[in-house]
This record gives sequence, C-alpha cells and structure tokens, in this order.
Amino acid sequence: MTQISGGCLCGAVRYSCDAPAVMTAMCNCTNCQRQSGSAFSINVGVPKAALTFTAGQPAVYEDRGESGQPVYRRFCGRCGSPVVSDVAVLPELSFIKAGTLDDTSWVKPGVDVWCRSAQSWVAHPDGVPRFEENPPTG
Repeated sequence: MTQISGGCLCGAVRYSCDAPAVMTAMCNCTNCQRQSGSAFSINVGVPKAALTFTAGQPAVYEDRGESGQPVYRRFCGRCGSPVVSDVAVLPELSFIKAGTLDDTSWVKPGVDVWCRSAQSWVAHPDGVPRFEENPPTG
C-alpha cells in the first residue's frame, strides 16, 4: 500500500497519507468509547508529517489522556465524524480513525490497549498483545 486516504461521513474533511501505517491499535479507553460512540476505537498510527488534509480542516477538541497530557481529537465540524487524534505523548504520530478510511481491507489490530476499561462483552482479538493501559514506549 502506497497511500492511505479517507474522510468524514459528509465528505467535508478528507485526508491523505503518503507513508505506511506504523501501528494499528484497538483502544478500549473510556474517552475513545465516548468519542466513537462504541465499545472501542480502531486507530491507525501514521507519521504525522506524512498526513495531509486534502479537503476542509477538522475542528478540534482538546481532551486529556490518562497521562494528563493533551489528546487533540480532530473531527468534522459539519457531520461530527471523528477523523484523527494527535496524542502529546506520541508527538511524531497521528492516529487515523479506521472507520474513516476509504479502504479498510488491510486493517487489523496489532495491539489491544486500555483493556482495564474494556466493556465486559468485548471480544479481544486472539494473538494480539493486550495491555491493561498503554504499552511501554521506548
């Protein structure tokens, strides 16, 4: 895969990334549950410098992660679709919400995080490393 592209529900916000995904994470944190309106969020980490908004600019909500550091949740101001999150503790990455991708055929979680706040009925993928919180960085 040479390019990742996608956008929000109404098409007002579109993006493109010319670098491959660095990671794909299934996040069960309470904030991702609330933002996605679902039990978890599938997030595709890409190099921030390689991500470009090709149509529109997302609105941003400054959230706080468990670390106390900011999480910038970017969403379409017109339709409300969450599109990308930028996490202060991983400043070199942007996390694309997998549901906004044009092609999701290649997406598979590589890590399952914040399992301590997962809803009791969520089935965690077999063979995928699980962490009660975030995995160690570095």
